[in-house]
Amino acid sequence: MIKVAVGIVINYKDEILLCQRKPNLPYPLKWEFPGGKVNDGETTEECLRRELKEELGIETKIGKLYYRQHYIYPDSGTFDVFYYIIDSYSGDVVNKVFETYRWVPVAELLNYDILEGNKEVIEKLIHNNHTQ
Repeated sequence: MIKVAVGIVINYKDEILLCQRKPNLPYPLKWEFPGGKVNDGETTEECLRRELKEELGIETKIGKLYYRQHYIYPDSGTFDVFYYIIDSYSGDVVNKVFETYRWVPVAELLNYDILEGNKEVIEKLIHNNHTQ
């Protein structure tokens, strides 16, 4: 099983950062949350802090674990995904690895061609946003 740490990055307008995969990667041009695979000897929090710095150039305070999910992609394996809320970071977001990125209101997240594995947590975000 592949362990992955993912950041649900929230800005001061309560918008969530969505990133679009490059066209030459698996699942080309799908939208996803930033993050990546956990290295041996690394915690999920350490992984996410490293990935957000590498991918977006931001220093983050890792928030609470929001959701944990096991997801199977038939063509690439089983993933143990840890989703963290990131509502505090420093630096400006700089796109270093994605095709593009957008800040999206929670209610509009499913209007994007989202990576299949991220849909379950998005539904939870939308449900929680509307019930607060």
